[in-house]
Amino acid sequence: MKIYKIKLAGAIDRKTGLPIAFATIHRVPGSDQITVTISDADGNDRQHLVEADSPEDVFSMAECLQERLDGCRGTNSMIHDYYRLLQNFSD
Repeated sequence: MKIYKIKLAGAIDRKTGLPIAFATIHRVPGSDQITVTISDADGNDRQHLVEADSPEDVFSMAECLQERLDGCRGTNSMIHDYYRLLQNFSD
């Protein structure tokens, strides 16, 4: 099985009942980079390009995803959940 695109919704804001952020992770077949787009609740997008063959770059993106989607700096195990998800797009 090969995954090419995943869409994620972050933690729910108790005031609005909506996710605090969204993320789209995708990789075009043959590309050397994973594209991660993080959108906040106001619709502001930020795109990140991650080197698919760099475990350090992938882990750094996992840290960023975890903090933005969960709304707090997480534990190592929380970050590893995102890292394992990103590994589906790695070389």
